[in-house]
Amino acid sequence: MKCVLALLMVALVSAFAGTSLGVSLAAPPDAGCTCRNRDGSKLELGQTACIRVGDVAYLARCEMELNVTTWRKLRDGCPEARLSVALLPLTR
Repeated sequence: MKCVLALLMVALVSAFAGTSLGVSLAAPPDAGCTCRNRDGSKLELGQTACIRVGDVAYLARCEMELNVTTWRKLRDGCPEARLSVALLPLTR
């Protein structure tokens, strides 16, 4: 809601100043705009997260769409960190 209110304020200020609304909307969104993950954590615009819905997981980025923050799917599946352990001979 804060993001929508911030953009409405920009539109009102533009109207009173006599500037074009299109120019004002090109301004960056409020820094307080975040996306919320299912675990309750907040991520800023541009950050990525692994989103899990049931048995499906996908990588998504927090983005702004029509004055609302949303998760944009980047690809199926999530990146995994894997540790490769080389078998070394035991020495005494």
